[in-house]
Amino acid sequence: MTQKDVHVSLTFDYDAYSVWIGSVGAMSPSMVSRGEFGPIAIRRILPLLEQHRIKGTFFIPGHTALAFPKTVEDIAAAGHEIGHHGWVHENPVSTTPDQERWIMDKGLEALDRVAGIRPVGYRSPAWDNSPRTVPLLLEYGFKYESSLMGNEYDAYWCRVGDEWSKTDPWKFGTPVELVELPVSWMLDDFPHFEVILGSNPGYASPRAVLQMWIDEFDYLYDRIGKGLFNLTMHPQTIGRGSRLLILEKLIEHIQGKSGVTFGPLADYAAKWRVGKSPSLPADAAS
Repeated sequence: MTQKDVHVSLTFDYDAYSVWIGSVGAMSPSMVSRGEFGPIAIRRILPLLEQHRIKGTFFIPGHTALAFPKTVEDIAAAGHEIGHHGWVHENPVSTTPDQERWIMDKGLEALDRVAGIRPVGYRSPAWDNSPRTVPLLLEYGFKYESSLMGNEYDAYWCRVGDEWSKTDPWKFGTPVELVELPVSWMLDDFPHFEVILGSNPGYASPRAVLQMWIDEFDYLYDRIGKGLFNLTMHPQTIGRGSRLLILEKLIEHIQGKSGVTFGPLADYAAKWRVGKSPSLPADAAS
C-alpha cells in the first residue's frame, strides 16, 4: 500500500465586523452585530484546537485586530499562524492601485501593533485578487497566498500577466516565486451557513455539510494519498453550537487516519516549495 502523506490545514478567516462593513456594506446595526460573535467563537475554537493538539492558520483583517486585540493576542500566544486578510474585508478588484497598497499597509500595521506579527501568508477578502495583487505580495515579501481555485489538493505557482478575452486564445503569464494554496467554496463554511437575505439562504444542515467535508477528505486520502486539505472557516459561522460539533467530528474522523499531519498553511507551503522552481501547469500550452 502506498504510504499516505496528507496535510490538513484548518484555516479561520477572523472577519468579525469587517465582512459586514467592507464586503456587505451593511448599514444595519443588527447585521453588523453578527460580527460581535467572533470573539465568543474564538474562545470556543482555541480550546478545541488545543484539545486536539492542532495548530491552524487565522487570516485576520487589520480592523478585527484593532477591534478585538485580546483574541488576536490569544491566537498568537497559542502558536497559530496569523495571515493578512485586508483591512476591513475589501475586495481588491474594486480598489485602485493606491487603495490596494494602502489596505496592505494598514493591515500589516494593525497586526504588528497588536501581536508583533509580520505574516508570510495572504488570503484575499472574498477570494478575489486584482491583477495587481500578486506583484504586490511579491514586493512585500509574502511566501504564499490562498485565494485562487486552479487546483483542488495540490499547491502551484502563482502567475502574473495572464491574458484572456472572448475572442483570443488564453495566454499564460509568468510563474513567480509565490506559492498558491488553493481554496474551494465547498470547503468553506460561510456559503453553507451564513444567512444573507436575497443572496445566500444559509440554512444547510450541519450534518450534511459534515458528510460533504468528510467525503472531500476521504477522496483525497483514499484515491490520491497526498496533498493539502485546505478547509476555510469563519469563527462567527463555525463557532455556533451545532457547527462546532461537526468540526470536532471532522477532526476526530481525520485524526483516525495514518499518514496525516495537521498544521498551518505556512508549514505546507515551505515544505512544498523545496527543490521546486516557478513553472506553468503541466498541461499548459507551450
